Amino acid sequence: MAALVTDPVLWNTALATLPLAHVLQTWEWGQFKSRHGWTPRYLLWNDDADQPRAAALVLRRQLSRLPLCVMYVPKGPAMDYADAPLVRQVLSDLEHLARQSHAIFIKIDPDLEPLQRIGNLRKGWIESAEQIQFRNTMEIDLRRSEDDLLAAMHQKTRYNIRLAQKRSVTVRTGTLADLELLYAMYDETARRDGFIIRPLEYYADEWGTLIQAGLAQPLIAQVEQTPVAGMVLFHFAQRAYYFIGMSRDVHRNLMPAYLLQWEAMRRARAQGCTVYDMWGAPDQLDESDPMWGVYRFKQGFGAQFVQHRGAYDYAAVRPFYWLYTTAMPRVLDLMRRRHWAKGKQQEAGHQDT
Repeated sequence: MAALVTDPVLWNTALATLPLAHVLQTWEWGQFKSRHGWTPRYLLWNDDADQPRAAALVLRRQLSRLPLCVMYVPKGPAMDYADAPLVRQVLSDLEHLARQSHAIFIKIDPDLEPLQRIGNLRKGWIESAEQIQFRNTMEIDLRRSEDDLLAAMHQKTRYNIRLAQKRSVTVRTGTLADLELLYAMYDETARRDGFIIRPLEYYADEWGTLIQAGLAQPLIAQVEQTPVAGMVLFHFAQRAYYFIGMSRDVHRNLMPAYLLQWEAMRRARAQGCTVYDMWGAPDQLDESDPMWGVYRFKQGFGAQFVQHRGAYDYAAVRPFYWLYTTAMPRVLDLMRRRHWAKGKQQEAGHQDT
């Protein structure tokens, strides 16, 4: 059985040595989620020589008014999935923990290659219909020189980077004092592109926690001291992550987002990162996919499309699992549709008067 770790330094140090280590498995990520409805548990499997073999940050969320919970291992567990006995042991322990904790299910989503199947190693685990994180991603190999990285980009992308530089766009390192600015730009981005974001307090906690731990760095693009775009660059175990980007409408013609990405790549490479994970890609490479434009933007920087297997669930309480994952979403979707239709009818009635 795994050991419960309570030392943040021990946890991050051990995690960083393992295959498929991820920033969403770090101590800091668990602590951040603990302030937003989740209870973290840090489980470490060692060999006979006391060397780390596997790690899982298990997040537990209690369901209101029910003696049940759901559990999630974000982008984990971290381990060598070619080691079948190890995988079986870790999954068996997670199954036991789920049953012991009265969990409806436990979800995992390590970055497995398409041919790797959890179900072939341990019965009871099924491919999940619900993906919490993006299934696929776009990656850039940073082990090349800057000249080689630029040469691998599309000609139009290189042009836009140089245009931004010529038009006096600069990129500075942000601080905790810039979190409200970053959120304001993110809010503007969400309103322009039509997606919903969380309140400021959530992102300030997320970004601030990792910035203070040295696992994230804000970058802000400016035109003559006017902030026009930004991002928070995450990094852990020689891997950098572009999770969230934001931009304003002003000066978008100067291509600040292109220079911002290039500077993020350069800084990640200088910090010793070997991979720049641009986080998020279409499920299928099809122009009808809603993320096709995002894919083309990232592809322009020379990023390669990387497919992953996606999430797996272990249903510890099968009847409730069906209710939680199938029946409840249908009911909520129906309620949203009725609410939307009612709102439209009321809007039409107001227009008639």
